[in-house]
Amino acid sequence: MQFLTPFRRSLRIHLMGLFVLLGWVLSACSLNPSPSVENYTVQISVDGQSLSLQVPAGTTAQGAVEKAGIKLNPLDRLEPPGYTVLEKGDTIRVIRVQEELKIEEITIPFDSQTVQNESLPESRTMIIQSGSNGKLERTIRVVYEDGQEVSRSIVKEVRIVDPRPEIKMVGVQRPFTPTDIPGKLVYLSGGNAWLMEGNTGNRRPLVTTGDLDGRIFSLSPNREWLLFTRRSSTEPGEEINTLWMLNLTDPEAQPVNLRAKNIIHFADWVPGQGLSITYSTVEPRTTAPGWQANNDLILTRYSPSGIILETSTLVEANYGGAFGWWGTQFAWSPDGALLAYAQPNVVGLVNLETGELTPLVEITPYQTRADWAWVPALAWSPNHQVLYTLTHAPRPGQENAETSPYFDVSAYVINNGAFIKIVEKAGMFAYPVVSPRSADGSYQVAYLNNISSEQGENGRYRLSVMDRDGSNNRQIFPEEGKLGLDPQEVVWSPEPFEDGTFRLAVIYQKNLFLVHPQTGEAIQITGDGLIEKVDW
Repeated sequence: MQFLTPFRRSLRIHLMGLFVLLGWVLSACSLNPSPSVENYTVQISVDGQSLSLQVPAGTTAQGAVEKAGIKLNPLDRLEPPGYTVLEKGDTIRVIRVQEELKIEEITIPFDSQTVQNESLPESRTMIIQSGSNGKLERTIRVVYEDGQEVSRSIVKEVRIVDPRPEIKMVGVQRPFTPTDIPGKLVYLSGGNAWLMEGNTGNRRPLVTTGDLDGRIFSLSPNREWLLFTRRSSTEPGEEINTLWMLNLTDPEAQPVNLRAKNIIHFADWVPGQGLSITYSTVEPRTTAPGWQANNDLILTRYSPSGIILETSTLVEANYGGAFGWWGTQFAWSPDGALLAYAQPNVVGLVNLETGELTPLVEITPYQTRADWAWVPALAWSPNHQVLYTLTHAPRPGQENAETSPYFDVSAYVINNGAFIKIVEKAGMFAYPVVSPRSADGSYQVAYLNNISSEQGENGRYRLSVMDRDGSNNRQIFPEEGKLGLDPQEVVWSPEPFEDGTFRLAVIYQKNLFLVHPQTGEAIQITGDGLIEKVDW
């Protein structure tokens, strides 16, 4: 192992040299020390106080605040910003920031509207709807800096109550010569009910609240009472409307609330039973069409003051057949002995003792591919023996019969069960209506005839009149080349005019016309363009 001795000697020499070099370096460092870091004095303004703080050069505003032990809240901010490198004598301001959400209720003033109406005497003014202010709930973000408000911004607005406009009705000169009429003619104009009696110039308002929805608008058989519905001012899906009646023999009478609601398709007087009313209800929905039909039928007998004397259910709530969600239509025979019903796929009679529905005519339902359903119209003859209706006819060569645009006016004879097609391709809204009996016991049937060859739900119509068996069929109004009628149920006068002929009340371009069924002569009796419904 002698060869290790020289190696150890060499290692010792190298280590001794290294120690000498290290000592020289350390001696040199001690002779030339590095300069010390300079400290600055800065001021910090916070919470109404001023603090002095020594910080080394290169310190940021954020670092100085943290060194001072000042706690910052999430919204607080610094001036200058926290990333700023401080210089000697700088001042840091700590700004305490708070925010608050405030809710304010804002009043929305109502507007005033003026409607001209020739039903009022010239220059007379009537308030038909009182105005009421609306309410708006506004959420505001308020920002405070060191306790002082510095900004406001609107976060959201929610309209709690819509303003209701004040509506004034002003009488204007009547442009049409008054015409004598038999009986009482009631009409719905701009959400208000009016009465003509004796002649078309003798008019008086019945209900001027502006909220009649036209779902139900029907005179009693003795022409002494008016049955109607009014819109409810509730949120969608809660309550649609309510049922009311009004005594027409008392000019001072007020509408009577019948405490029945959500009536869309049917409510009417029971012939021969005084103030007895039948109605069918729906359940409100927020989705289209706005309801789900119950397809029920309730009979209620009232006192003149609206007290319920007796109530019963003639037809229990039921599925309602094809498209039953839409609703069932009903129609009493003039003597009150028979009650017909119509659903999209059937027309029949209601058993008044058991409430059972007895089909008379099966119908191919019409597929609207929309949020409404087509239901056949119903009309009784004066002798209660013939039920006029509409049936859905297939289009030749078409595979899907449910989409056919063709509809026929048909009649079902109660005595022998005969079913007769009277008018082909009249239109889905032909609405046959039957006149009172003439002196010889005969009667006529008026209906709407679709002008368009393609028919469908968007067509317009021309008024036609025929004898009870379909003979002597003629189109009478409006004349060829004029704009057609909107779908509607026209109304026969309850009694003949001086010439022994009944007249038809027709709404044309939102005005009321009296039409002669033989000659087609039409007399316009309103001109304000507001007519929605009529009964006579």
